[in-house]
Parts: sequence; C-alpha cells; structure tokens
Amino acid sequence: MDGYGDVAVLPEHLKSIPNVMMFHGNGVFDNKPNGGKGIWAPLKAGHGGGFASDGVKNYYSKRFGAELSFAYALTKQFPDKHIAIIKYAVGGTGLHLKTGYGNWSPDFREGNGQNQYDFALTTFANAFAAQDIDGDGEKDTLVPAGIMWMQGEADAHQSEASAKAYEYNLTRLMNLLRAALRDDSVTVVIAKITDSQLGEEDIMPFIDIVHQAQKQFVSKDICAAYMEETSTYPYEEKDPWHYLSPGYISMGEDFARHYIKLAKTCAK
Repeated sequence: MDGYGDVAVLPEHLKSIPNVMMFHGNGVFDNKPNGGKGIWAPLKAGHGGGFASDGVKNYYSKRFGAELSFAYALTKQFPDKHIAIIKYAVGGTGLHLKTGYGNWSPDFREGNGQNQYDFALTTFANAFAAQDIDGDGEKDTLVPAGIMWMQGEADAHQSEASAKAYEYNLTRLMNLLRAALRDDSVTVVIAKITDSQLGEEDIMPFIDIVHQAQKQFVSKDICAAYMEETSTYPYEEKDPWHYLSPGYISMGEDFARHYIKLAKTCAK
C-alpha cells in the first residue's frame, strides 16, 4: 500500500516525526529499472503515492500512507528506542502470478524476472548496506522488529484462483521476507482489506476468500496479528479503491497498537 492521504490536511505533529529515520525503496512495476533504490532520511510527509528515489535524493509527493502516525505512536510508546522504518510499496499489486499491476510471486520469470518481491529484497539490501543511517558519525545496527502488511485487493479482484491461492502465497512470502531479515520471529501485522462497495461494479468479488486466508495465516502464526479496524475507514466517494486521509492516519495508529501488543511476546 502506497498511501493516498493528502499531505495538506495533516495535523502539525504528523508533518515530520523527530528522531525517526526512513528508507523508502523506489517503487516500480515489474521489470522496470531502479526498483528498491533509496536513501535513509528523517521521516517526513510525502511517502505516499508518487514518491520516488534515485538512490541519491528522495522526491517527495503530496501523499502520505500509514508511516507517519505509525512512527509517531511508536515514539510515544518507546521514547528511548531508536526507530527506523523501511518501506517498499506499489499500489495495485498482487501476490499471485499475472495479478494486478505487478506481482510478488518468487516464481516470476517474465522478462528479466524482476518483480515486487525482488524489489523488496533490493530495498532491504540497500537499507542494510548503510553503516550510519542518521549521519551522526557512529555505526548503526538495524534490528528487524516487524512487518506491516496492507495488501490483497488485487488478489480479491482478479480471480477465484488468485483468491484461493492467497493463504499459500501470503504464508510463503512472509516466511521469505522473515528469512531475508534473518529472523523467523519477526512480528507480522496483517491489515484486513476492505471493499468500498462504491459504484455499480463489484470490484472485489472474491474478497471473502481473501479475508478467510488472512485469518488462517494469522491463526497459524504465533507472531502474527490481524488488524480489522480498516472496516471503519471512510472512502473517497469518487475513488472506490483508496481511503480518505483520516483513514491512513487511523491505519498507522492501528498498526502500531497491534504491533505493540504483539511485540511483548515476539519482537526483540
């Protein structure tokens, strides 16, 4: 999930989050160049849809996602911790092959074989390659603590096959991402996808199957939680796919609340 909140309506305390660093991997569609490039920089507004990075400079957009309120909540809960966030997201992508505007399948072989999974791994590699992420002259060590996952709409939209494969695909991907982070106990918070039910078209005919898959994944993983508060977030009347700005603020807060609860038993 990129995030389509309007930066112009952010409350003052969320326009930038002091002492939180962010690495946002450049999001591109499958087989496109420069996926996963980025730099560490202090977290501020503009990491939503339209954000880009060339690995030297960040180009901020007028949109935001869940990262601001998520980070703010964590700084209040853990005031003595150094917090760093890694983000990689491309809207409209699915887990299943040939789903959405791109996919996360490790089995992808089209073109040069570079898809969202590869770009996420590149993002991790670039983020972890930095020795001093905050520029204070001291070497930093990143300790993976959690994965916040808001995705699944494309799989619920595409076909019954993509929806039925969602539990397998999600389980496989989360295990691979944990392996890439070298910690199988990294907490995972899965956000429930929702259907705006706006317009005449049923845009997610297989959403119930994906919901069940999300629940099944969480029920089998002691270090995972299911965040269902998304059902209360308002949608833009003319946009059936994206929440209104307050929804992204709530999403970050809800992600943080579930993470904090889960971290007591799973996070380092």
